[in-house]
Amino acid sequence: MKNEFKIADIKLAPEGHRRIDWAWKYMPVLKLISQKELKTQPLSGIVVGTCLHLEAKTACLLKVLRSLGATVVTAGSNPLSTQDSICAALVEGGIHVFSKHGMSANEYTENIREMLKWNPQVIIDDGGDVVSMIIEERRDLIPSILGGCEETTTGIKRLRAMDSEGVLPFPMLAVNDAQSKQLFDNRYGTGQSVWDAILRTTNLIVAGKIVVIAGYGWCGKGVSSRASGLGARVVVVEVNSHRAIEALMDGFSVMNMEEASKIGDVFISVTGNTKVIRKEHFLNMKDGVLLANAGHFDVEVYIPDLKEISKEVVESRDNIETYILEDGRNLHLLGEGRLVNLAAGDGHPVEIMDLSFAMQLLSTIFITQNKLTPGLHSVPEKLDKNIADLKLESLGIKIEILTPEQVEYLASWRE
Repeated sequence: MKNEFKIADIKLAPEGHRRIDWAWKYMPVLKLISQKELKTQPLSGIVVGTCLHLEAKTACLLKVLRSLGATVVTAGSNPLSTQDSICAALVEGGIHVFSKHGMSANEYTENIREMLKWNPQVIIDDGGDVVSMIIEERRDLIPSILGGCEETTTGIKRLRAMDSEGVLPFPMLAVNDAQSKQLFDNRYGTGQSVWDAILRTTNLIVAGKIVVIAGYGWCGKGVSSRASGLGARVVVVEVNSHRAIEALMDGFSVMNMEEASKIGDVFISVTGNTKVIRKEHFLNMKDGVLLANAGHFDVEVYIPDLKEISKEVVESRDNIETYILEDGRNLHLLGEGRLVNLAAGDGHPVEIMDLSFAMQLLSTIFITQNKLTPGLHSVPEKLDKNIADLKLESLGIKIEILTPEQVEYLASWRE
């Protein structure tokens, strides 16, 4: 038997509506698409199942999906990013929500199972957990699934692994790999939101500190750029030679974690990998360092090692756990080692998520209107470009258009 919803408190809805209304004011691209598609109801009769960070910006996407005809069922993708007032407001708006702030690992898994009881035809995933559960537990759903979208770098890595093993049973669009997502969400969104969370959580200055950033992908580039802008001395740790050279030429120091762990004041992991900062690194660290993770799962700053070498753990401030080592040194972990910009902050800026969720919306519609083969697919270039065009339109910006002569010149090899 499927439940309608499972949340903390429906009475919190008024605050949720207030937050959603604020976010909606700054989401012109999502608004333009929803207005354009409203008459045709392209998602009529479709059940869309999502596992996303349940906060105000996500709520705007879910409400648009429902306004275009979909039955929307959602589970929260992170225990600390779920906002209970948002969940309540969504339920009042006719969306089936299964999440609450601070849910346990078991509750998180059960909430995804509850969402899947609605037999979704389109999946919007954030990290790959829904797709994994369908493959491992709910293969009966596969014949009715049209496809899905993946929001994150970590999720794409998992889907790529499934695809290479031949176990991905339905089409998934790599939304994270679209230009509109990588250039804006991953770089500018992560860059700002990570530092917003760290600053509001610690109330400490950044200028003059040595900030060690593990990973120089699009997210790492954004976090590094913003750290430099705040006056930090940035050290980049990388495993990829080309990215290491890029970081060096961007003006940052480059070294391995063994070296960096001895000098850093703030450590931020942005890799999507496990045990990036571990026991031998913790033992090298100075007293009072800050440890934060901006990768999807809480495995990058390896907490079991941190617990092993500590004699005591105390809560120094909201979202800061201080691990006290045997010799008295204090290592401060932010947001339980979870995605810090959402565990200890409000996530990406509204205008950034407007672009990302517009991409999710167009991708969802595309999946319902096109029969794709099982496996991992790129977002069609036309959809990607459409997002950028709509953003410029919303800003009243006109760009140059190639003349026919210029088009012909670029297409020819002759002088």
